[in-house]
Amino acid sequence: MNKTKNNDHMRIIGQYAGGHKKLILLGRFLAGISAVITLIPYYLLWKIIKIATEGTNLQEIEPIAWEAVGLTVLSLLVYIAALFCTHIAAFRVQANMRSGLMRRILTLPLGVFDDEGTGRIRRIVNDSTAATETFIAHNLPDKTVAAVTPVGLLVLIFAFNWKIGLICMIPAVIGFLCMMTMMGKGMQEKMAEYQGALETMSSEATEYVRGIPVVKTFGQTVHSFTRFKKTIDDFGKWATDYTIMLRKPMIGFMTCINAIFLFIVLSAYLFIGSGVTPQAVDILNIMYYIIVTPLITVALTKVAYSGEAEMTLIDALDRVKSVMDIEPLSDGEGDKEPQGNSLELKDVTYRYKDGASDAVKNVSARIEQGEHVAFVGPSGSGKTTICELIARFFDVDSGEILIGGVNVQEIPQKKLMEYISFVFQDSRLLKTSIFENVRLSRPDASEAEVMEALKKAQCMDIIEKLPGGIHTVIGEKGIYLSGGERQRIAIARAILKDAPILILDEATAFADPDNEARVQAAFEEMTKGKTMIMIAHRLSTVTNADRIFVMEHGGITEQGRHEELMALNGLYRRLYDEYTRSVEWKVGA
Repeated sequence: MNKTKNNDHMRIIGQYAGGHKKLILLGRFLAGISAVITLIPYYLLWKIIKIATEGTNLQEIEPIAWEAVGLTVLSLLVYIAALFCTHIAAFRVQANMRSGLMRRILTLPLGVFDDEGTGRIRRIVNDSTAATETFIAHNLPDKTVAAVTPVGLLVLIFAFNWKIGLICMIPAVIGFLCMMTMMGKGMQEKMAEYQGALETMSSEATEYVRGIPVVKTFGQTVHSFTRFKKTIDDFGKWATDYTIMLRKPMIGFMTCINAIFLFIVLSAYLFIGSGVTPQAVDILNIMYYIIVTPLITVALTKVAYSGEAEMTLIDALDRVKSVMDIEPLSDGEGDKEPQGNSLELKDVTYRYKDGASDAVKNVSARIEQGEHVAFVGPSGSGKTTICELIARFFDVDSGEILIGGVNVQEIPQKKLMEYISFVFQDSRLLKTSIFENVRLSRPDASEAEVMEALKKAQCMDIIEKLPGGIHTVIGEKGIYLSGGERQRIAIARAILKDAPILILDEATAFADPDNEARVQAAFEEMTKGKTMIMIAHRLSTVTNADRIFVMEHGGITEQGRHEELMALNGLYRRLYDEYTRSVEWKVGA
């Protein structure tokens, strides 16, 4: 991933801001004006102290005081105007960034979400864009104030007594040097590590939450999800090491910026005690510096926080860029129309990103139109990967996949999706009505067509018990469906789509016996006249398949009908015997 250079991040923000870029510039300008106006009352305060200590012309104090009050209010109003400008621009940048991300995400192959993790992508869309909005709306004006205020402070501090001012600046300079050791390239890398750790935890936490039913069923704890626990432990260790690394410079910074009063006392002793200058003037200056010097602490703190915010922004833009840089699969531009629904894999090889070995290696197979086949094998043997490659979740590394004699890479993505329907083992339903959930596969379908698909999917018992029928919103007012019921709704979705090729990935994995019977009945209705590919661990569900492909280590080792494979006494026979024993196993009396 190419790191966003520090001098490029404002240019990137400007690209997303579009016509609102001028508002960012105006907001920064107004924030700078506000910072200058804020310092003027301190000069007026010096004049008030001077008049009070001299004891003459006391009537002049009131108008000067009201002038100071007016300027303070004016600086506040100008700063509010600056925030108004930056907030409008920030919301526009965030909206454009999120829209751009979502447009890009919609073009990405589905396999990206397996590689990158939905938790990581969700966090980039939500949190990275929010960090950009926060920086523009709040940190940019503060950064401008933090840049302008020290310059004005230097004028105020050195204008009245440069010797006292010089002494007061000693802890400020040391504190600034301590602060600089906590910034720079090394800290930018640490910030990237921090954000990366949060993304990893977010992704693993998402998987953990999805697995909570399994965890509770078997009475396990978070320790059963070793990857999730490891990310928490790693983040804890990183945070501890990071804190220890910053301990000394942070102590030095906080000590220095809070030790300024000690140096004022030292100045008072040196100049008032020694009698170098008239005592009244020294008292006036010391009183003035007691009031003004705390601004140094405030200014340095703002500088520190603005630096941290900028590092967060740069990292956020890097992460947004990492998604925007993912290239979508080339959309097939050929005008060839698949001739039928046959499938053919020719010497297909694929390896996942960062994979240690090929997930699928030199696989060749032909599935005739209307044939019902199954892929079985141990976990990690490449069954699901084959189906994802057929649907073009990824592009093969070598070889080719043909539908009706046409390479899937030459078929436009929209057209390809018209040929293929999926039913996954853990089907997802959106928080909307049953009607809309089913109609996702064919948005122009009528209510009658949706009802017909639900009937074929054996869903009428579900519809009858819902208060609003097919217009009942899932997840609202405590209305939820079981795993098997969700699966039947997903099957209705596939029936409505009526694609000629059907892929079933462990489609009965979470169904109870009653639901499994209904799901199997729905399958019989759905698969009539279609080319079907089934992935299954329950080998009893594939015994009637026209052909069974047995996979191991990314390759096809056996193929044939159930009876033929059993006669071979090979891997399939061992898998089937183990499955049969597991089904028949009972706890002894």
